[in-house]
Amino acid sequence: MEIPGPEPRPDGGLGAIAEAGGLHTYQLRLHAEHGPVVRFQLPGVEEAVSVADPVLLEATAHIDKRPERLFEFLAPLCEADNLQVLAADQHTPWRRLLLSVFAGRPSHERHFARFTELATDLADRWAARAGGEPVASQKDLTALTLRMICEYSLGGDAADPDKVTRAFETVLTEHLGRLYQVPVPGTQDERTRRADEALAYLRATVDRVVAAHRSGGRADRSDLIGALVEAGQSPARIRDTVMVTLLAAHHTTGVAVSWTLHLLGRHPEVAARVTEELDRVLGDRAAPAYADLRRLTYLDMTLKEAMRLYPPGPYGARETTEPLVLGEYEIPAGTTVFYPFWAVHLNPQHWPEPQKFDPERFTPEETAKRPRYAYIPFGLGPRSCEGAQLATVEAQLVLAVLLKRLAFRPVPGHEVTPIERFVLWAADDIPMLVSTR
Repeated sequence: MEIPGPEPRPDGGLGAIAEAGGLHTYQLRLHAEHGPVVRFQLPGVEEAVSVADPVLLEATAHIDKRPERLFEFLAPLCEADNLQVLAADQHTPWRRLLLSVFAGRPSHERHFARFTELATDLADRWAARAGGEPVASQKDLTALTLRMICEYSLGGDAADPDKVTRAFETVLTEHLGRLYQVPVPGTQDERTRRADEALAYLRATVDRVVAAHRSGGRADRSDLIGALVEAGQSPARIRDTVMVTLLAAHHTTGVAVSWTLHLLGRHPEVAARVTEELDRVLGDRAAPAYADLRRLTYLDMTLKEAMRLYPPGPYGARETTEPLVLGEYEIPAGTTVFYPFWAVHLNPQHWPEPQKFDPERFTPEETAKRPRYAYIPFGLGPRSCEGAQLATVEAQLVLAVLLKRLAFRPVPGHEVTPIERFVLWAADDIPMLVSTR
């Protein structure tokens, strides 16, 4: 049976995506018009099949190949191989190694005190603005989470962590600016030189940390670089891993927290329940201990519901290596399968009143009623996000520190518009009015 979809256009689909306001919103329109499985033009791969039914997604969860052309823009950040498109035989052991660090409690506890300090610094700065001008929540939170992931990736061993974060922002601004055709100050030669110098500085910084590990004989599995050194990874692969970790982890966590605050500012009844739980669990303490996080169940439900409504990464993609049957459709080998996370999360079959903000959707009882892949903010299968558990710890901690001390309200008249800039960003930030509790 032929897969439904819009008529092909000579521009390869660029016009249809632009008219819809971006690929993330185009997916919502496609699935509303054509159903759970849609054939559409995707720039870079000619044609793709998008799947918004979580039951049908089960049949794709084993796929361990990404479409190389869609991830070419990341190749300049890597010296050895583009880590986003490693072949399965290389990707599987690399992923297992990363999970041994990112998903492990020892690694979370190792960095928790420093994460708490950084979150508290932001809370102090915002508290000083209480009752005054609004804070630029998305900008400040992504800066915070970049600093956190720099500390994490380099084990706190960078001589100048502020310079590291500035260098990475320079690299990211240049490469994402090219991808999204965002204007960047300076001529192309000047921008390229700045980005190349920043990238060289970052790699040299990683080399110094690696050298310190080797000379000190450190082999701590809770430490990212230590684990990579112990596993015998090449210097280039270690540098690439740190770069990709910085790329994947900082914007995603920061925007997840900012969207959560955005929703809480518009739903004071939910914010009241979150703060009641924080007061009950933490008492007079201004920040949680690591063990407290598992007791903050309503905060966790609220974060999950925010990431359902605003998934930090709005989509993913895989490439079939053999024919695949999706319900009544047969997908040939070599097809790009597109995962529209936003459309999956707003699928009314599994999320009644999908646009409504309701953390109660994530009670254990409600969660058990839904298909496994109805909620996939970190992707699915062997290419899902290795840092999902670390990102969740960071986001819960930052929310707990901020909401224990501060209350947030939207800025009257400011319209918040989601756009796709590698993550689900807000077009003009999410300014918020802050008051102390």
